[in-house]
Amino acid sequence: MNSHNRTALRASTLVAGLLIPFYIHAANQAPPPKRPEPQPPASQSVQPQVDKRTADAARQKQRELMAEAQAAIAETERALKALDDKRTRDALSALASATGTLELILARSPRLALAPVRTDVLTHDLLARDDTIKAAVKAVRDRLRDGDVQKARQLMQSLASEVEFRTLNIPLETYLDAIKAITPLIDAGKTEEAKTALRTMLGTLVVTTEIAPLPKLRAEEQIKAAQALSEKANRSKEDNLKLAQSIAAARDPLRIAELLGYGDKKDYKPMYQQLDELEKKTAGGKSGIGWFDKIRQQLGAWLNVAA
Repeated sequence: MNSHNRTALRASTLVAGLLIPFYIHAANQAPPPKRPEPQPPASQSVQPQVDKRTADAARQKQRELMAEAQAAIAETERALKALDDKRTRDALSALASATGTLELILARSPRLALAPVRTDVLTHDLLARDDTIKAAVKAVRDRLRDGDVQKARQLMQSLASEVEFRTLNIPLETYLDAIKAITPLIDAGKTEEAKTALRTMLGTLVVTTEIAPLPKLRAEEQIKAAQALSEKANRSKEDNLKLAQSIAAARDPLRIAELLGYGDKKDYKPMYQQLDELEKKTAGGKSGIGWFDKIRQQLGAWLNVAA
């Protein structure tokens, strides 16, 4: 890629219930840009709504965490610390507490397989133009064709525009079985074996991941704005202009989503066709109800973040 084919990522992390943004630069053949590539004003206009939706989703994930599961992890770590300090009685007490807590979870929810402990949120926001993304995709393919897998992997890291929710879970059944197998080791004085087993157990927590593609979120917010205007009778010239701009602006994030491979390629054509029809329906100040239902259904079927 030349100096114009550069990418930057807008990332964020969840701190005290707030999404804190920062920028990271993706490694590629050219030096990283000092600034993200400029985005169309229409795309920037819906960013506050997108940020609110992802922040709301992150807070919902935090509410779904189980205090009992967090307590069980804390007790397991306390048991390991007690064994390090040669306090076997305290270790056994901590494991008994963890066992009781996990059994209580299962008693309440017998079919629950994973108990969520912590959710981390990472936003990969690709601030790049279409031609930049196309060049990056081509570079990845070229590297793979040449057998440069690691170079391709580094380039691939930049080709994402999404909010990722990573949740750490206790696998209830296997975790309980592991605790019950460790207790006899402690009773038999096999402290080192017990400590190794505890560390292994803490390393078997299961990570589940949910992804919400940002281009699709942005497209949906543009559609929402356009729908509100399309249902307004006797629109002003300014309203008509905003409506046309919102429909047109929905195409940009959809193209980004298509280039990045979110969803099947064949699913994009019907949405582009819907946008063409909506431009015709809303032209000349015409208004109506339900015109945007189909495309909102098409978009909503792909989203992991609730509206």
